[in-house]
Amino acid sequence: MPADAPDETTASRATDRPGDASPFALGLLLRRAHWRAAAVMTEALRPLGIELRHFAVLIVLVDRGATVQRDLAVATGTDKAGIMRVVDDLERRGLAVRKAVPGDRRARAAEITPQGVELFDAAHAAAAPLRERLVADLEPGEPEKLMDLLTRFAHPADGEA
Repeated sequence: MPADAPDETTASRATDRPGDASPFALGLLLRRAHWRAAAVMTEALRPLGIELRHFAVLIVLVDRGATVQRDLAVATGTDKAGIMRVVDDLERRGLAVRKAVPGDRRARAAEITPQGVELFDAAHAAAAPLRERLVADLEPGEPEKLMDLLTRFAHPADGEA
């Protein structure tokens, strides 16, 4: 074994447990945190009859207004076929509509409907008590600090994604 190669008996291995010092530790913690937060969000959305994938599209439509499907796919990390299914679902439920894009016969933009805005607002109301449960183990001030740290991590100042 070369002298500069890590000794496999002492090299830190990714474990996904508290105290993991491996180079993968941060990513693994973020993945676990995502799973936990997604479970809480799913619980909030279930009574409203939508899933996280639907809500992700509604978030983009509320934020950006009418958005072409390829941009929705990029914004939500969904493939082309997946975004079509989600927009189909939203359209069937009356939460979004597709409209022609002026100057581009092939492109269609999705737009949130008034019913979609109502559901979007209802989802926020339903999530509020669940959010409190999600951060219940944190000390006063820590939820805000966590949001600040995650915001800076997810949106670096240099624009690197």
